[in-house]
Amino acid sequence: MSPKNHVPLDSDIPTLLANAQRTFGALPEEILDLGRVFEAAGEEIALVGGPVRDAFLGVTPNDFDLTTSAKPERTEELLAQWGAAVWDIGKEFGTIGGRKKDLVVEVTTYRSDSYEVGSRKPEVVFGDTLEGDLTRRDFTVNAMAMRLPGMVLVDPHHGLEDLAKARLRTPVTAEQSFDDDPLRIMRAARFTAQLGIDVDLDVMEAMEVMAPRLQIVSAERIRTELERLIVSPYPRRGLELMVHTGVCQIVLPELSELVSTVDEHRRHKDVYEHTLTVLEQAMDLETDENGPVPAPDFILRFAAIMHDVGKPMTRRFEPNGTVSFHHHEIVGAKLTRKRMKALKFDKATTEAVSTLVALHLRFHGYGESAWTDSAVRRYVADAGELLERLHRLTRADCTTRNRRKANMLSAAYDDLESRIATLREQEELDAIRPDLDGQEVMEILGLRPSRAVKMALEFLMGMRMEKGPMGKEAAREALLEWWSSEEVREIAREYEEQQAHWEAMVAQKRQKKAAAKAKRAAQAPEHVKNGAQD
Repeated sequence: MSPKNHVPLDSDIPTLLANAQRTFGALPEEILDLGRVFEAAGEEIALVGGPVRDAFLGVTPNDFDLTTSAKPERTEELLAQWGAAVWDIGKEFGTIGGRKKDLVVEVTTYRSDSYEVGSRKPEVVFGDTLEGDLTRRDFTVNAMAMRLPGMVLVDPHHGLEDLAKARLRTPVTAEQSFDDDPLRIMRAARFTAQLGIDVDLDVMEAMEVMAPRLQIVSAERIRTELERLIVSPYPRRGLELMVHTGVCQIVLPELSELVSTVDEHRRHKDVYEHTLTVLEQAMDLETDENGPVPAPDFILRFAAIMHDVGKPMTRRFEPNGTVSFHHHEIVGAKLTRKRMKALKFDKATTEAVSTLVALHLRFHGYGESAWTDSAVRRYVADAGELLERLHRLTRADCTTRNRRKANMLSAAYDDLESRIATLREQEELDAIRPDLDGQEVMEILGLRPSRAVKMALEFLMGMRMEKGPMGKEAAREALLEWWSSEEVREIAREYEEQQAHWEAMVAQKRQKKAAAKAKRAAQAPEHVKNGAQD
């Protein structure tokens, strides 16, 4: 380490250095080969950012981000000399990708990024020095580099010291850093959750003042940072920072609104604190990679965060002095779906999280009134492939300090899971279907694809839930009886009229088509007619 980049040592730094020595010592030889290629060409190249930070924490890098003095065209040439494949990731931003054997790298020219006021796209300017490139980085712990091939640490902003002291600072003033890229406001919260470190006071103050700047950042970029925060080891810390600084009001206002439900008269629990506790308890119920809900599970964690967001809109103060939140799970599911759509989440993830929010209260009352087998079947069917997550969300939702009540709820859910297991053995619950499929329904009732078929399948599904497997013959008899019953007769008659009308229209169209064809044939010239006959 050169004197200019010397980092003052404290008691934790020797451990970090030992971690780095061990981690960097295990780097693929191809990385050092890449450094030699650039060095021989008179260009600088260095590992930078997350891989360097993680190495000091003892984590072997999976991604290899590098920065270089070479311009993009020159980088392409040198990567072609080094590896087997080269591709343009974002040449206008200075980034070129390369591969040698199984090693994939991304190499970016020294640069500085900044946003114009009101703009969503950064202006990219290529730089001249590694130190200058590090200065434009988001935080000091990410503004360290390891020069190749000599493995020399470059740390002009004392990121190693900050890492040892578990603090998050910016290389320049926090206001300037966040102005250059407002997404760094979110990244500050994410690194708090990821690394378990605290932001400096000036960083926190800048987050408060500049939170509105996040409005110029694309929803996709914000969503990515939020996802990373939630699957981090300490998501509660990141969320608390977002709420405290007002960032959450921009990104996830539904969580911020929970703070307003604090009841000074203590007629109900603090929904905000309850939510964060449920999140942590849900995390404790995640499994290893071989279990049904491997950690970290974003869907479970985000459902825990959103499960009570419907309470502010549904809170009512009852005449008897109590507080109610009727149907908050339904309102919460709608709010969840709306927020996730705004953040550009994919449809499958959105549906999974909102379904868990909608179902999280279903279990309540199980211990007070015995569920029929039909109710248990519906619980399983409605949860579908989310059942294991629903188990964990429901258990995590118990945050009462009343030990007796907590034990009763736990025992009740144990009983429910036991009944589900028993029924699954008996009936293969995971694949619950009506005893007849849509094609069979249409054949039995003489129907075409229509709303009537859907109604019939819903009836059969209800029978399946109520009575368990019936067999095709019994299901057929039940279907015919239902179709001829008084309650269905009017619908059936309406359907028959619609079908008769539809068939008449089809027949009319066919007649018109045949008449038009005959007319064209009659009006055709004789030689055409003769030719057709021949």
